[in-house]
Amino acid sequence: MLILEKLSAFRSKLKDNNIDAYIIPSSDPHQSEYAADHWNARAWISNFDGSAGTVVISQDHAGLWTDSRYFLQAEEQLSGTTIQLHKVKNYLSPTHIDWLCENMKAGQTVGIDGWMFSKNQEISLRKKLSTKNIKLITHIDLVSQVWKERPTLPKHKAFEHKVAYAGKSYAEKQREIVNHLEENNADYLLLTALDEIAWMINIRSSDVVYNPVCISYLLVGKEQSELFIDAEKVTDLAQYFENNNINIHPYESISAFLEEKSTSQNIIVDKSCCNVSLYDTIDSDSVIHQDSIVKNLKAIKNEVEITNLRKALIKDGVALANAFHWLDQHIDNNDISEYDFAQKIASCRAEQALYFGESFGAIVGYNGNGAIIHYSPSKDGSAILKREGILLCDSGGQYQDGTTDITRTFAFSTPTEEQKVAYTSVLMGHIDLDQTKFPYGTTGGQLDTLARHHLWNNGLNYLHGTGHGVGFFLNVHEPPQGFAAGPSTRSNTILKTGMITSNEPGYYKDHEFGIRIENLFLTRDSKFDDFLEHETLTLYPIDKKLINKSLLSQKHIDWLNEYHQLVWETLSPLLNPEVKEWIKPQCAPF
Repeated sequence: MLILEKLSAFRSKLKDNNIDAYIIPSSDPHQSEYAADHWNARAWISNFDGSAGTVVISQDHAGLWTDSRYFLQAEEQLSGTTIQLHKVKNYLSPTHIDWLCENMKAGQTVGIDGWMFSKNQEISLRKKLSTKNIKLITHIDLVSQVWKERPTLPKHKAFEHKVAYAGKSYAEKQREIVNHLEENNADYLLLTALDEIAWMINIRSSDVVYNPVCISYLLVGKEQSELFIDAEKVTDLAQYFENNNINIHPYESISAFLEEKSTSQNIIVDKSCCNVSLYDTIDSDSVIHQDSIVKNLKAIKNEVEITNLRKALIKDGVALANAFHWLDQHIDNNDISEYDFAQKIASCRAEQALYFGESFGAIVGYNGNGAIIHYSPSKDGSAILKREGILLCDSGGQYQDGTTDITRTFAFSTPTEEQKVAYTSVLMGHIDLDQTKFPYGTTGGQLDTLARHHLWNNGLNYLHGTGHGVGFFLNVHEPPQGFAAGPSTRSNTILKTGMITSNEPGYYKDHEFGIRIENLFLTRDSKFDDFLEHETLTLYPIDKKLINKSLLSQKHIDWLNEYHQLVWETLSPLLNPEVKEWIKPQCAPF
């Protein structure tokens, strides 16, 4: 069906069900960033396939709300669909909820599928709509009524993530949860986030693109746990589950199980993640509301995980050296597209031990495409790379011993002074955030300005966050910590020893170029009592051709030279002679 046909069919269902407007989010029943194809309804109805966005459909309007990372992409993909782009420029910008409150009449009805929204989202939505006397219906799935050729749920096999990589067994993690249950007079902890379940029981799969997780629900108990999953996926793990007292149930049986259990058992539930439909099956008297302890436990990487991640990032640096050397040798053929190079990066990573797949779709943006912050080159029609202009390349890998995420920006020809000022400002902000020491109790939001202030001094800025938590052979975007402006969980979370976070300031000039420099770093104890600091773990050269050296302080120059010396000493013994010789000048003192 064409988009216009889908909208027409959807509006017929609105009328049939006496609903005036309907909200289609980007999520799934587990509040995942990336969803299995079965739940990609927002992309199906709108043609916009960015990872974040919300569609609202009424009889006389269809709109998509998304943030600045996707403005240019959304404009292109919505063209000809009649769906209007609503730009969410920052946390103060109007949202789809504001639009509903302003454009609907008292007594009208908004519908949502309760499986796709967290309980907290429903509470917030209902509260705002009620100020305008607008009704909310939470348990109606109009998407399935229209989407007749909807993909089925995936059935990929799950496998154990060995303790040699994970550092802690399920039994060790379960003991921590038991202590938590006893402290809170609870019988069970309900986990609905797929990465939390995967971390908790040390299993991985490929049900969701880029995220090595398995579609499931988990109830962690004091003596045994209950896993709700398609039994076909875990036939090879029967003995593992038996040894760990984990009982298997059909994925769809979670609601009935919770409804029965909650009549006599107290259950800890995270309303920010548990979906409305599931939450509403639990006896309200048995619910104990808490933020997920697992989310916070897995954010602190243990020593085994940190050691393994260091190894993964070395392999990642070798893979990138091979990929960028290949590009340098073949770019003059004028037949390598952005998409081709994204595939080459993935193939070079695949040559490394313990590689599992990409951690997200590679962003390979040449010249103007680099200004599309989450640009993903398509097989047909992506730009041909030439030895002129600027290339932004943001990519990552999933290895059993770690998850990687790195961005580098390269000049293929002499950059303009405007580009050098912007790039140098980004680099200085990156270094300042990397080098700062900060007291215990500091949040990411308090440090975010460090990455921006050199840009601000030149009247420049970027509208995305400066960094996000990174999982361990799990989701590349992992809450709760990060660096961001404005109120959010990411900006308000206190940074702690053992957290792995990205550092990725940038600058983007629409239709001309994009700049971003990203490394992963580890938060660790500082030499000063009660202070923390960061240690950069990512290993790959930063392009010096784009730097205006006169803008750098000696501190910035020293950091760059020390970093490149570390890159050279670590990677060069692992590179073949040709690649080693090619990368050597990139690591030379500046």
